[in-house]
Amino acid sequence: MKREMNYAVKDQVATLTLARPKQLNALTSNLLEELADALEEANQDEEVRVIVLTGEGRGFCAGQDLKTVSPELDHGEYLQQYYHPVVRALAKSKKPTIAAINGVAAGAGLSLTLACDFRLVDKEAKLSLGFINIGLVPDAGAPYFLPRLIGAAKATELALLGDTISADEAVSLNLATRSIESEQFVEEVTAFARQLADRPTKVIGYIKQLQAASYENNLEEMLAQEIIYQSRAGKTEDHLHAVESFIEKKRPVFVGR
Repeated sequence: MKREMNYAVKDQVATLTLARPKQLNALTSNLLEELADALEEANQDEEVRVIVLTGEGRGFCAGQDLKTVSPELDHGEYLQQYYHPVVRALAKSKKPTIAAINGVAAGAGLSLTLACDFRLVDKEAKLSLGFINIGLVPDAGAPYFLPRLIGAAKATELALLGDTISADEAVSLNLATRSIESEQFVEEVTAFARQLADRPTKVIGYIKQLQAASYENNLEEMLAQEIIYQSRAGKTEDHLHAVESFIEKKRPVFVGR
């Protein structure tokens, strides 16, 4: 079977590229399985310090490929088997994750980007939740992430109306990190990923875990969590080196340990 995504590591950045360009990288069960496997590989590889998810061709991802879905399909079981492993791998990754949205992102294609830490969007890209237009509820993590990113009222509006928004609108809603001109898109995504890769990777993981815990804990519980994670961070090689560099008035070089 032909592979439906590509995996490459360069300069400590793992790039996962959805590779069904003729279908605007619409998702299939095979593609989702490949994506879950690639995320596991990237998360386990100690040399990888940043993960980038993008699409081949003129689109990022048009959502589920409806031509591959049987009328008898149980959508809930399909979600559980194919989508949820990908959502969990993105959301629980201890490494920074970037969705490089190089074109249209619709339905579950947009949902998957919401599980990433950053969303860099080509200025010409269009984004739409769109599930309502085919009589389905938003899924693949969207009901969890979207209200947290843009607030309940706007999340409800996008979910119920199914409107398409521009890259600049996405930035104004805090849905996207930044909008980038098409000509500079690849260059700026690469530079952004490189910037993250140069930071203390292990501590980034601690920050992500600590902030995720804030949704389930009160203030006292979070203060207790701070003690745990700061104790861990204080023992990292990167912190000890950074202190030495500060004393010596040098710029620290982080190694991710």
